[in-house]
Amino acid sequence: MIIDKETVLEKTKGLFQGDKVIWVVVAILTFISLLAVYSASESVANRSYNGNNAFVLLRHAMMLMLGLVCMFGASRLNYRRYSRLLVLLFWIAIPLLVYTLFFGKNLNHAQRVIGIAGVTFQTSDLAKIALIGFLARMMTLHRDDLNSFKEVGIRVMLPILVVVGLIFPENFSTAAMLFATCIVMMFLSKVNMKFIFGFIGLIIVAGAFFMLISFAFAKDNRSATWVNRIERFFSKEEVEDDTANFQVMQSKIAIAGGGIIGKSPGKSTQRNVLPHPYSDFIYAIILEEYGLLGGVFVLALYLILLYRATRIMLQAPQSYAALLAMGLSFSLVMQAMVNMGVAVGLFPVTGQPLPFVSMGGTSLLFTGLSLGIIISVTKEVEKVKNNERYAESEEEPEADS
Repeated sequence: MIIDKETVLEKTKGLFQGDKVIWVVVAILTFISLLAVYSASESVANRSYNGNNAFVLLRHAMMLMLGLVCMFGASRLNYRRYSRLLVLLFWIAIPLLVYTLFFGKNLNHAQRVIGIAGVTFQTSDLAKIALIGFLARMMTLHRDDLNSFKEVGIRVMLPILVVVGLIFPENFSTAAMLFATCIVMMFLSKVNMKFIFGFIGLIIVAGAFFMLISFAFAKDNRSATWVNRIERFFSKEEVEDDTANFQVMQSKIAIAGGGIIGKSPGKSTQRNVLPHPYSDFIYAIILEEYGLLGGVFVLALYLILLYRATRIMLQAPQSYAALLAMGLSFSLVMQAMVNMGVAVGLFPVTGQPLPFVSMGGTSLLFTGLSLGIIISVTKEVEKVKNNERYAESEEEPEADS
């Protein structure tokens, strides 16, 4: 049987439709993830799997593969289907967040996950995608109605307050990033700036009041963790027995050891000292092993992802497709920036993973889902653009006068 090489290539191209640059970025991030996790997970392999690092890598590779499957499946669905599907997920996410707040499993001293059929997942990951999709639909359908504080408050601000408010008590960083993403979506949707600034002011006042209460009564609750991290971040004193401060100190040692070109793959020394080097502080391991050049390269990959989404925004401004793609992209890239910022000491320790690089469970699946939806949008935008070009080429030229 003779295999036609051109036919195989054509079928392969047909599978990976949409923005090819995003596919390439994800492929590179996947490769980097495998290398970084294999090296960084040595401590957890020694501690829990008798030094079997290959088993840890295999398990991570399986989750990455499932994330890629979610991405591929989501990319094949027309983005218009998500208009109603994500609204449905929004109404499912709210009771799940309430349940998590009161009955969730304790993870790193916070109730962020729930277990369903033996599988645990962080409900805020689902809520982020659902809220972004919900807002994109609301601000597109009611674009002409968002000219009063009442309309904006009911259709936009209230859903944001409900979801962000339910995430906030146990996951401050995720709530803050999701709120920032929503503000960006409101701005791109051209909601009146006085409503946006009024909303931000309201949140700042409420947040300041909450922080004052937290500082006054923080003892053994989650607020005590926030207070401690903020105090340590702004304090000039370095207390070695403080967990968050210890993490930052070890991360800086890893970065300093990497220099410009790094120690080379697998040569990290801080992976055995730094807590969570395979998830929260994986960027520090990348900087140690691949140096400043490797760190800048990873940063550039996320910026390219944001740039490709911005192109969609410019091609179809204020459309559902543009708001959905931009909201999801901004959320992923902001999470990446926070993770990298924590590693280099720009932000307090938050516990945010590096999207599609850090070792994780269902977070990889939701990241894959987000990327798949973005690609689905790019696929349809490209199709419309190609149809317009074809229509222009089919027009008969005007006769010479």
